[in-house]
Amino acid sequence: MSDAQFDAALDLLRRLNPTKLQENLNNLIELQPNLAQDLLSSVDVPLSIRKDPTDSNREYLCCDYNRDIDSFRSPWSNTYFPELSSEDSQDSPFPSTPLRQVEILANDSFDIYRDLYYEGGISSVYFWDLNEEEFDGHDFAGVVLFKKNQSDHSNWDSIHVFEVTASPSSSDTFNYRVTTTIILHLDKTNYDHDSQMMLSGNLTRQTEKDIGVDMSRPLEIISTSHVANLGSLIEDIESQMRNLLETVYFEKTRDIFHQTKNAAIASSAEETNKDAHAEVIKGLQSL
Repeated sequence: MSDAQFDAALDLLRRLNPTKLQENLNNLIELQPNLAQDLLSSVDVPLSIRKDPTDSNREYLCCDYNRDIDSFRSPWSNTYFPELSSEDSQDSPFPSTPLRQVEILANDSFDIYRDLYYEGGISSVYFWDLNEEEFDGHDFAGVVLFKKNQSDHSNWDSIHVFEVTASPSSSDTFNYRVTTTIILHLDKTNYDHDSQMMLSGNLTRQTEKDIGVDMSRPLEIISTSHVANLGSLIEDIESQMRNLLETVYFEKTRDIFHQTKNAAIASSAEETNKDAHAEVIKGLQSL
């Protein structure tokens, strides 16, 4: 793969309509199949929704981190849908048994968080091991996903990719690194008044923090501490990014909108004055 091709593809995606990101990404991959893996792992697209047929069709979120071939792993049943062949499923990524228990705890915890903060929507959490050995309370990684649809045309997607690693300086200190991407699309179309306003884009921020965990406790308590630490960190990150969107990006967008609107009104008034002036001249000439 050429780095120049990859950079050009990313540059192109940044300049195209963000509401058609998935379509544009698919077109680029079709043009340059050798870029597929790198583009899929580098470009965040709006989260898709699927249902787990083995758990009362409960909805779960899909992204590149719970994907294998064309199937997506459900956090509720730990099964890929559409179901993979026995041969493919043997090579499919699954968390180790101890880490799977932590994943279940995290899904239950963030489901409560979603209900409190989003008042609806869908959440999903996926973990994976960083080492070949089974999870023992140390290094692991994962992704926390939230999706809230206000209507068919407005939605919010939060993608928190994290990595938890033991600090080399202390066995009871862990480094939590979180890369957060918020994908936002607002559509305020008013068909009755023939007006339309659309705002789309994404915002990415990285956060890193060292937090102490008592490793002398049982694995269940250690796991609960990790989930609590991640929950607190993600809560702070989402609050900061919401404030950033509201106080910086939305305010700036509003200023631009008002400047454009005022300029249009002034231009319209100027044209009206010119027409009125011409009518006065014509009236004087007819005397």
